[in-house]
Amino acid sequence: MWIDRVERAQAVRDLVSLALVEVRDCGRSEPTDDFEHELDHTVSRLRERWAGQPPGRIPHLQPARALYRAIGIDPTRHRPSPEALTRRLLRGDSFPRVHLAVDLGNLWAVGSGLPVGLYDTEYLSGDRIVIRLGEAGESYAGIRKPEIHLEGRLLLADELGPFGNPTADSARTAVRATSRDYLFAMLAPTSIDISILDRWAAWLRERATVFLDGRARSAVLA
Repeated sequence: MWIDRVERAQAVRDLVSLALVEVRDCGRSEPTDDFEHELDHTVSRLRERWAGQPPGRIPHLQPARALYRAIGIDPTRHRPSPEALTRRLLRGDSFPRVHLAVDLGNLWAVGSGLPVGLYDTEYLSGDRIVIRLGEAGESYAGIRKPEIHLEGRLLLADELGPFGNPTADSARTAVRATSRDYLFAMLAPTSIDISILDRWAAWLRERATVFLDGRARSAVLA
């Protein structure tokens, strides 16, 4: 399984921790009533607690900001993806609906406040995934942008090169209508308590089993 092939480059081992969930043989791609209830509950609770508050005052968004600062990125100029989505939800925008697996990953990110990547494992290549910093000139085609520049950014790479980072994932490994096997990756600063990552890994593993009707496994690299 791909979850066993993820490793961190030496240069980032003291900077980033990960919660990983791999889900295989998923039999469901349309949301159930239980999923809709989970989504509505999470968004309602978020709005009730944090409406009108700037991101700097929301505690569970701070670890992602710390991760960005640790690698030299200003989180106010380049917002972590869960912070950007939280801001939209707090101003009344609807939760974006894309695909059940994507929606579940976004729900995981909003609940935890940590950046999440989601990859169709059919399009991964080689025998390992490395978490590292981008090198000069590295980029990939994004899901919504023609080119995502990666120099100095935290990224995930396989044999074919980079395919994901905490802000924008690649088109190569993006979820498709036919996708059935997924790797979810949550990135956090190493300062975060491992019990928090364990809890969020279990949260997604349990819900992916039910909502996606798949076989789920999780691991934490701290």
